[in-house]
Amino acid sequence: MTTSGNRTRRVPTERLTVQITEVRDEGEPVVFLHGNVSSSAFWHTTLHLLPDRYRPIAPDLRGFGGTDPLPIDATRGLRDHVDDLAALLTALGIERVHLVGWSMGGGVAMQYVRDHPAAVRSMTLVNPVSPYGFGGTHGGDGALNSPDGAGSGGGTANPDFVARLARSDRGDGSPLSPRAVLTNCYGKAPWRPEHEDAYVESMLTTRTGDDHYPGDSAPSPSWPGVAPGTRGVLNCLSPLYIRLDDLHVVDPKPPVLWIRGEDDVIVSDTSMFDLAHLGATGAVPGWDGTPAQPMVAQTRHVLDRYAAEGGAVREVVVADAGHAVHLERPDEFVAALLDVMAT
Repeated sequence: MTTSGNRTRRVPTERLTVQITEVRDEGEPVVFLHGNVSSSAFWHTTLHLLPDRYRPIAPDLRGFGGTDPLPIDATRGLRDHVDDLAALLTALGIERVHLVGWSMGGGVAMQYVRDHPAAVRSMTLVNPVSPYGFGGTHGGDGALNSPDGAGSGGGTANPDFVARLARSDRGDGSPLSPRAVLTNCYGKAPWRPEHEDAYVESMLTTRTGDDHYPGDSAPSPSWPGVAPGTRGVLNCLSPLYIRLDDLHVVDPKPPVLWIRGEDDVIVSDTSMFDLAHLGATGAVPGWDGTPAQPMVAQTRHVLDRYAAEGGAVREVVVADAGHAVHLERPDEFVAALLDVMAT
């Protein structure tokens, strides 16, 4: 995306070279973490909405955008991304940041706070992935549906969508094209953002394969017959490898803003990307009654405990908005963000 005033550069670190987009060199650092099947381009317009006292920085996570596409060790959960971020901040000479994470980036932000609480001034979660990952759990406490994590991981991706990513499909002739997924799922449908073509190009920077998106998989005796592997993006989001129900133990506890679109169909208690919910609707055959993952309820469970242990938490629900609430309702988003960063 070309946005006047944005500067994009590649920053060598001790782990990999990270591509970042920024607008200025001074101010309190604010790091914006993007979600799955995207890149920092989904933050480019947001960077200009912050006042001059802040220094906004949007990195591409590994395997997306212009950052080195190193393999993802899913058995570490989101810690490859967390350690990459820590290395980037060291290279930039930054000690403390405001963290803003969207979708999968929200999970990276939570894990970063869990591992480096003193380095975070505030944390903003924008339609974040559940603290128990994506798929394969039930209940507010994130209990596994099956010991092998069945229903989560690399095998849960739609192969047609993956193939269309791999061949850089820019069309809209299929509901599984990246453009159709953007307009029907990232925002509240029908969503036609101003920079639609740029967002499609951003999605197409996603590296595909076993080491990236979606990752490898294993057969399972439990419905839906697939369990997570050990490599790639969807596996690092499996509840076998990510569990952030102890966020309340961190000290110090940065203030938290949880902001989400009310009509999100990706991160939802009835997610259209959760095989258990799709099974209940008849879209996935052989459903055995496995309950849908209550993603929003799980996040609330963890953040309520964080608040009970002395952390400041504010939840903002934005009506008539979907998964990309920061793009759909930028004024409401920035107002809430500035409020938590001033806490």
